[in-house]
Amino acid sequence: MDKERFELGLTQRKGTLGAQYVERNLADADAFTRPFQEMMTEWCWGFGWGDECIDPKTRSMMNLAMIGALGRMHEWEIHCRGAINNGVTTDQIRAIIHVVAIYCGVPQSLECFRVARKVLEEEGLLERGT
Repeated sequence: MDKERFELGLTQRKGTLGAQYVERNLADADAFTRPFQEMMTEWCWGFGWGDECIDPKTRSMMNLAMIGALGRMHEWEIHCRGAINNGVTTDQIRAIIHVVAIYCGVPQSLECFRVARKVLEEEGLLERGT
């Protein structure tokens, strides 16, 4: 493991997903899952998010589009919260879901809207019925 890249990844990961979430995931890791948690933190967050070529907000928007396209709704929920932490607005989340609808189909966009509504309500950014 590249310790420096891991530490950079840890900083990036906590900055987007929140320290409590990341620390809980690392603490819950056992001998079976710890190597993956460490590798993913180093590679995805240290290498993938660790440069300054693309700002975190844009990376979050890209993630929502890609993860939405793949239909990985558990990860989409996590990254929707992270996108909000990185400054993505409700209007931008809506626009991203529209793109998912165009390129991946209406059923997938409906799933994204369902999860986004849950996240936005929990974050106090959307009131039920609005």
